[in-house]
Amino acid sequence: MSLGVFAQSQPLTLGVELELQIVNSDDYDLAPVSGDLLRLMEKRSIPGDVKPEITSSMIELSTGVCTGFGQVLSELGQIRDALVDCAERLDVCLCGGGTHPFQHWTRRRIFETPRFHELSSLYGYLSKQFTVFGQHVHIGCPSADEALVLLHGMSRFIPHLIALAASSPFVQGEDTGFDSARLNSVFAFPLSGRAPFVQTWDDFETFFNKMTRTGVVTGMKDFYWDIRPKPEFGTIEVRVLDTPLTIEKAAALAGFIQCLARWMTVEKPFKLGEDDYLPYTFNRFQACRFGLDGTFVDPETGEHRVLRDDLAAVLSRLDTHAGDLRAEAALQYLRREINGAGNDATWLRRIEDENHLLPEVVRRATKRWHGR
Repeated sequence: MSLGVFAQSQPLTLGVELELQIVNSDDYDLAPVSGDLLRLMEKRSIPGDVKPEITSSMIELSTGVCTGFGQVLSELGQIRDALVDCAERLDVCLCGGGTHPFQHWTRRRIFETPRFHELSSLYGYLSKQFTVFGQHVHIGCPSADEALVLLHGMSRFIPHLIALAASSPFVQGEDTGFDSARLNSVFAFPLSGRAPFVQTWDDFETFFNKMTRTGVVTGMKDFYWDIRPKPEFGTIEVRVLDTPLTIEKAAALAGFIQCLARWMTVEKPFKLGEDDYLPYTFNRFQACRFGLDGTFVDPETGEHRVLRDDLAAVLSRLDTHAGDLRAEAALQYLRREINGAGNDATWLRRIEDENHLLPEVVRRATKRWHGR
């Protein structure tokens, strides 16, 4: 099986996907009504798309191809408003966050499509445990080789992105101690983690063909990597972000990723090598467990830094690029979190500390997602 041609796309364009929770408006548990919600959305005109996810209490929205932060925020707002209106007609709510705080995986239903049932048959109970919610960001790349170079450059910032986006401290009624417990569910799948270190599309095709000959994979969708190339779109896809609690945060994260990509493309600040991945798993764990207070090991120097401090230094190097991309507001949003407010996991824990009631945490989170 061939990967096919790497599609042409405008460099540094963005596409954003968000997986959302559908919850009841009385007890705030998950509500298996994605089919009904999709039927209502068929009558609405939106700039992107909505589609089902593997279990019927989830829905995924996606923007179109966007030039930058401002367009992402505008399109997310239009899609959010249409979804909220349709959800309220069904007496349900929508919610961000990487996990639902108290749902139980045994109660989930697989959405009725052949692919989702095939995945359920293959992965067993992991399929229902995969009722977790993430944000994916696509970045347009001018060529296949440049996409792989950007993928490996972006990989050193995977812990920074995890820490910023973390919004899943609670699982099945318990505080896990992690800022991003969602990624523990992702890591359970085979072929998760990092992409192989190859920098040309010819070498990547060789790897892909070897994998398909084993029968382990049939296409790129079988790879659950933190970042993966998407040849049909001409992009790389960043997949480690928890779904934020607001569209403003989702757009800010996309703007940050675009600024990172432009910095690495224009300035080429790092010489890439396989050794960049030596601290990769450690750095990723630290970000999941401790969020912005996690430890980051610099792959070049071996220096240990707090992620919060390293992020502040990285953001300062992006200011010029943010100005060129009109993404200053995105970086300013993230600076406020780094310097005081904390990530969404911090907010969720604060609401739980105040109320000691997880349904109230979800209720408050729905208010934020609905923009109220």
